[in-house]
Amino acid sequence: MAVMRERPYAQFNFLIDLGAGATDGPQAGFQECSEIGMSVDVVKYRNGNERGNEVRKLTGLARYPDVVLKRGIIGSLDLYQWLNDIRNGNQTAYRTVTVQLMTEDHTAVVQEWKLLRARIIKHVSGPFNARGSDVAMEELTLAYERLELE
Repeated sequence: MAVMRERPYAQFNFLIDLGAGATDGPQAGFQECSEIGMSVDVVKYRNGNERGNEVRKLTGLARYPDVVLKRGIIGSLDLYQWLNDIRNGNQTAYRTVTVQLMTEDHTAVVQEWKLLRARIIKHVSGPFNARGSDVAMEELTLAYERLELE
């Protein structure tokens, strides 16, 4: 699915599916998605009886940073209901969240990140300020167990 070209794609054309299949309408609209990534630990190991004076570098655990999504508060409780399912121990509440980067004309997906076994670990609304003119924001932090790119 990844599409190569000489100049980079813009970062502001993206779709997010929270595992429910919806990418249109205000309930699925997000203003911001934090960085998505992965790192793999390196474990240094050396047998005591080895002749060489160097260590072997073994592949260790893979780690995935939390992803933060932000959207304007629209009065929908869908994200809270998902968080509530997770808080109550519902093991089927884990989802595959998909982030798609689109072409400038929104006709094709150029790259897709799949966050497997994702769950909400933090939900924040606000801050609120009676003297401000900003949009009231809702922030959602997702933890996930595996990353796949297509």
